[in-house]
Amino acid sequence: MRSFKKFTAALAAVLTIFQASSLISSAEVSPNPVISRNVPAYSGSSSNPSAGNDEHYFSFWQSTSPDYLAYDLSGVPDNQKSTVIAVWYNTSAYDNIGNYVNRNMEPSDYTIEVNKAPGGTYPESGWEVTDTVTGNTLSSRQHIVDMSGYNWIRINIQKADDQEGKNASINFDIHSAAYGVSDSWLFLGDSITAGGMNNCYGTGFATYITRHDDRFFPVQENGGIGGITSTDGRNNIDRWLSTCNAHFVSIAYGTNDAWGNQTGAEKYYENTKYMIDAVLDAGKVPVLPKIPHAEEPGVLDNLPAYNAAVEKLWEEYGSKLVHGPDLDAYLTEHTEYLSGDGVHPNSEGYEAMRQLWADTMYQNVYLTMGDLPAYKPGDVDHSGDVTISDIVSVLQHVANKEKYSIDENLADVDGDNDVTASDAFLIQQYEAGVIDAFPTENK
Repeated sequence: MRSFKKFTAALAAVLTIFQASSLISSAEVSPNPVISRNVPAYSGSSSNPSAGNDEHYFSFWQSTSPDYLAYDLSGVPDNQKSTVIAVWYNTSAYDNIGNYVNRNMEPSDYTIEVNKAPGGTYPESGWEVTDTVTGNTLSSRQHIVDMSGYNWIRINIQKADDQEGKNASINFDIHSAAYGVSDSWLFLGDSITAGGMNNCYGTGFATYITRHDDRFFPVQENGGIGGITSTDGRNNIDRWLSTCNAHFVSIAYGTNDAWGNQTGAEKYYENTKYMIDAVLDAGKVPVLPKIPHAEEPGVLDNLPAYNAAVEKLWEEYGSKLVHGPDLDAYLTEHTEYLSGDGVHPNSEGYEAMRQLWADTMYQNVYLTMGDLPAYKPGDVDHSGDVTISDIVSVLQHVANKEKYSIDENLADVDGDNDVTASDAFLIQQYEAGVIDAFPTENK
């Protein structure tokens, strides 16, 4: 048998030319996991850049523009970062329309940049711009970035709220999109969406999905804007979609339309149909939920006609339209989740709403995508097979666990609840054909 020491010495050279085979046959079923969680973070003047990529969305990277937030992704396997989704989140209203415009430390002029420098020391030069945004009015944006050959990524903010010298406040995640963009969502809607689908209050939609299946952690933009109707959605959706990289787009208007019947059920139907067609024309997947139940008579009396329009659209579009949660039936049964105005959910209601969204989408989307292969023990880089790359990844992780993150559940092939050189040796034996199963598979 080849010397393990000599074998591992050759692995780094092999890794530089290693390219993973396709994870799955269809991009429609590929997860887009977060690969930036707790990697080394750097900023020009902020004292806490790690607040931008920790697991808590109620903490934010904040700094005075112009400034940057940069991540060292050198410890992420190359095949996981060949293409990425770079997404930032701010807690302002999704866009500057309607009667309740709320702009608070929102990046307006910025660039997304990458760098080929090796990891470990922040590179002062060599940054290359992949995207330039000026005059942004949205509270979150997704960027698809080719990172083949690059180790660093940063968002470089020149202005916040259209002004240099203003503070910027964001969370900034990098998701792997090596096998396509599919687990990425934009939730459009009114104040109920705005209050319910933010990822920084309570348990977010993405976390609830992860609890169903830990291979998934969706991108989840909150497109809710207080006070608007389906007419506002129709008038703006083409502009929103023009910069939107989400795969799934939820259309959740109707409460304000029904409140006093200011829109009319037929007009609501026409507006919503227009938005569904716009999402389909953009090559994305539309999602339509039922309009939430309300106890306020000005909404309640008109809801049946509006939700009948939802059911009509469900029937007309068939499998082209994903059925969102039935918020009408759910809140009819749980009126304790409504606040004092009888329309908006209370804090417990918003939490229940996020979970209902995740439970329903797991059933209606994730479980109908097709069979996802379970990753094999030893396949720590999720390439679909056990290869030399996995051995290198384990050895790097053993040498520096803070810098090199891997899937420890798949790396612990000897079953001792720790990832050590012993696991790398067993994976090497398996890859070389010396053994045909790991100790954990024989238990």
